[in-house]
Amino acid sequence: MKAFKIVTSTCVPLAIDDVDTDQIIPARFLKATTREGFGDNLFRDWRYEADDSLKADFILNNPVYKGEILLTGSNFGCGSSREHAAWAIADFGFRVVISSFFADIFKNNALNNGLLPLTLSSETVTQLLKDCSKNPDLSLTIDLENQVVIRNDTNESFSFEINPYKKLCLMIGYDDLDYLLSQKEKTAAYAETLDEWRILKR
Repeated sequence: MKAFKIVTSTCVPLAIDDVDTDQIIPARFLKATTREGFGDNLFRDWRYEADDSLKADFILNNPVYKGEILLTGSNFGCGSSREHAAWAIADFGFRVVISSFFADIFKNNALNNGLLPLTLSSETVTQLLKDCSKNPDLSLTIDLENQVVIRNDTNESFSFEINPYKKLCLMIGYDDLDYLLSQKEKTAAYAETLDEWRILKR
């Protein structure tokens, strides 16, 4: 997993509330077991017509808007617990999703797949969506170490919260399994102390 420290990028404004995981990646595309290729079907039913042609009015099909940051409405990632939703967003090329509220399971899935679900106030998100829609060149800098978002046009900054363990994993490029494996020697050493303690207690 790619380490996350600082990301500076323009944004894609998806001003829709209550985006559920079946809209992010429809259930009919969940047959694959690896993470690659899911980006092709991100928001499939919103991006494509029935004949597989692109819908011109959908934001991800507008070449004016691009970048590694997805701005979106409230309650993003609600619905089923499918991890494929995070896979699809990351595989499409997004590294950050900004919303005023995330469904808990989606949030945890995202963090475990190198995707930062970043929560800002509803007022801030609404303003960013409005300004980005008017100005596709608007860019943000996400500084994970200092937990701050910077608007590069105004230098205005917004702080955000993140679980310290998840922050550490993102910054070094670990998922939960990677982190556990990195603690293998410490775990083995601790296990030895337990064995010694049990012998002494006999």
